[in-house]
Amino acid sequence: MSNSPRRTRTVIDAALLERLETLAGAAIARFPDVAYPLVNKLAAASLVEGARLPRDVVTIGSDVLYHDHHAARDLRVRLAWPEQADISKGIVSVLTPVGVALLGLSEGDEFQWTTRAGAERGLTILQVGSARQAPEAEARSSTI
Repeated sequence: MSNSPRRTRTVIDAALLERLETLAGAAIARFPDVAYPLVNKLAAASLVEGARLPRDVVTIGSDVLYHDHHAARDLRVRLAWPEQADISKGIVSVLTPVGVALLGLSEGDEFQWTTRAGAERGLTILQVGSARQAPEAEARSSTI
């Protein structure tokens, strides 16, 4: 159980819900350790319209600075769809344990999770940068 002093309800952009549910459903057989926590997070989340999503909430495309309690260091990542992920560039898939942990949290929130190797981890969100458009959305908007 988390010893989190500040734990708010997860907030997710309603426009992302269908794709997130599809990803979780497709991953249940191969990656249940990630899929089930994602399904649970989505079921418990408050859904809001993208324009009303608070700026300090982690969503797809957010740049996030968080403190890793286990490693005792701060890490900066961007949360992305699986096909955009590149850990060498600090781009983390939403379909990883840390990606699921980050999704929907706000600055100051703490979260506990178990890595694929079975290790317990905890993090605190320190800073959330505004979400960037997905590359395919940028391409569409630049041709209009």
